[in-house]
Amino acid sequence: MKILHIYPPNDETVARHVGLLTEGLCHSADVQTVTSLSEFKSRIQQFHPDIVHCHGCWQYFVVSAAHTARKRGSRVVLSPHGQLQPWVMEEKSLQEKLHKTLLWQKRSVEQAYALIAFGKMEQKHLQQLKWNPRIEVILNSLITNSTTSQEMCSQTYAVYQKVLDSNTLEQMDEHTQDMLATIIKSGTLGDARWCQKSEYRDQEIDWRRMLIYAEHQNIRNYVDYGITILGLSALSLDTEHLPAYFPESYQRPRSIKKLIGDYKGDETDYLLRMIRQVEKQPLMLHLIELSRELYRESVNDDRLKEALEEKGLTKYASRLMQVLSEQTLLEEGFMPLDPLDDRGSQQIRNSINNHLKI
Repeated sequence: MKILHIYPPNDETVARHVGLLTEGLCHSADVQTVTSLSEFKSRIQQFHPDIVHCHGCWQYFVVSAAHTARKRGSRVVLSPHGQLQPWVMEEKSLQEKLHKTLLWQKRSVEQAYALIAFGKMEQKHLQQLKWNPRIEVILNSLITNSTTSQEMCSQTYAVYQKVLDSNTLEQMDEHTQDMLATIIKSGTLGDARWCQKSEYRDQEIDWRRMLIYAEHQNIRNYVDYGITILGLSALSLDTEHLPAYFPESYQRPRSIKKLIGDYKGDETDYLLRMIRQVEKQPLMLHLIELSRELYRESVNDDRLKEALEEKGLTKYASRLMQVLSEQTLLEEGFMPLDPLDDRGSQQIRNSINNHLKI
């Protein structure tokens, strides 16, 4: 894990706090610090941090650094250091407060992946602002005897890990994403004969991110089975109990059968209901379940094609076939329609990719 702290150099208390974090985390993470925007821009290009930890709220260079960090794929953690408390806000002149708050301050706080408050009172005031719901309380050992520097550092590291364990698809490298599709197909078919070993043994797989993503999409059973079928040695990880951040609208995906009802003997009707459900909200779990159903010998492609046309679903189903070919490696021989790759297909991809996006 790579952490880059940015803080104002003229605030002695903040500087001491960052010093404690840097010293306390040096054995578990690669930690660096900067105190200016120019230094930050140079360092972020060379260092490529996973987390940029911003300290303080009223320095524009810190806010600008947070914006640059997000653009470069780093995740931002913000410690306001009490600077958003009501009495601090009231001290600012009205003109300065309106300018900074409306133009960039509120937006910067909203876009942080997590906020760290130094006590329950600061947490309460941050909650009242309603700018960001992802607030963690970690006591500052510099200003209270209720914690130690070691505990403070350990809790801060846990927040960093929680940030990195959220929406892991966004951070997954291309090879791991390709391997995820291969594993899903193997887990769906229960067969690896179609897969060349050279396709998945040449490069390292980011198991942690893959398995956490599988947990959050409720497809861990398919992924675990695919890993077994392929004979891969994956990381042993209890993803069910790992903390993570989710969008406010997130709900753990449920099997499509629980949403549309059980199969009642008419394969075409059942596939139509599945496709309609996917149209409402494309989810990885439902794509896998749909692919699995399309592999069945009982599917009548001609009849399904006619039914899709009758229900006005032909174009959507064609787009869906394109996405299935990418996400679950469904082959054209099992598709009732030719795949279609257009803006509509991209919208389906975006919906799947953004399901866990904060």
